[in-house]
Amino acid sequence: MPGPQDRNTARGKRPTMADVAAEAGVSRQTVSLVLGDKPGPNPRTRQHVLRVAEDLGFHADIAAQLLRRARSRQLGVLFTLGHSLDPHVVEALYAAASRLDYSIVLSAILPSRNVRHTVDELLGLRCEALILIGLAVEAPAHLGRIAERIPVVEIGQHTGAAGIDSVRTDDTEGARLAVGHLIGLGHRKIAHVDGGTLPGAAQRRDGYRAVMREHGLDAHIEVLPGDYTEESGADAARELLSRRDLPTAVLAGNDLCAGGLITTLLRAGVHVPGDISVVGYDDSHSAGLSYVDLTTVHQDTGRMAEFAIRSCTERLDEQRATSTDVVLTPELTVRGSTSPPRATD
Repeated sequence: MPGPQDRNTARGKRPTMADVAAEAGVSRQTVSLVLGDKPGPNPRTRQHVLRVAEDLGFHADIAAQLLRRARSRQLGVLFTLGHSLDPHVVEALYAAASRLDYSIVLSAILPSRNVRHTVDELLGLRCEALILIGLAVEAPAHLGRIAERIPVVEIGQHTGAAGIDSVRTDDTEGARLAVGHLIGLGHRKIAHVDGGTLPGAAQRRDGYRAVMREHGLDAHIEVLPGDYTEESGADAARELLSRRDLPTAVLAGNDLCAGGLITTLLRAGVHVPGDISVVGYDDSHSAGLSYVDLTTVHQDTGRMAEFAIRSCTERLDEQRATSTDVVLTPELTVRGSTSPPRATD
């Protein structure tokens, strides 16, 4: 005897929510609550409806649902695939948006997909606001014009474009914490691998230099060129290894950079932290792994996401018109990649 899914297939019909309700013996509203993971139905009913939906091969037609809505309640998120912090922010955004009954639509920036292209794509998908994660924004004027139509929020940077909100970490203070920790351990020859023009890099560079000068270490200030990738850390390590006199500590641009730096040093027989202490930036998941154990500056991605979503909803639901720039205080997470130098200068 054919089952419910077979009957629908035989009729050439895609199962609907009404089919699920009829097969389960419940109302369409109950099915809607269960499939939308909304409160109301008891656990037994919920399990029964989900089993029937699976048996029927039912899949919600999200596009049709959006067309029926006056509002999409979708927030578009632009992100890159190269920054260690981005996945953590994206994960936190999903949770923060869900709590306020909004959904997230992702669009990645790639060599073949620039900011303008991804923005236009998200607008075409009826996103009501845009969230930009740590981008080196290439067209702030364009985004300023977009912000005249829908809310735009930056995470991890503040370009100052008109009408755009932002939430970021105090990167100057983050670098100050890292360098202050190294100086407190007794280090004097401390180098910094720069993040170039990427978000937060200028502030981290300024914080590094400021603390070194405050402690009379101007002669030991050295900024090595780099970015937020493992290869930039490896390049910096090779530059250091080409010299006879190594620094005793390095502040890397971010955790990925620190990873490339440490791996290259270890392969050359330079011990971390025995010969060189290394500090990263971001406190990514990998930094806390037992075999990495990286001292790093922690950025609170949960709070970043909360502020970004709140910023969108304040503009969408409460008609807030003034721009905001939220600056969060970083913390230093001390692990095993830093220790006192073998001998002070």
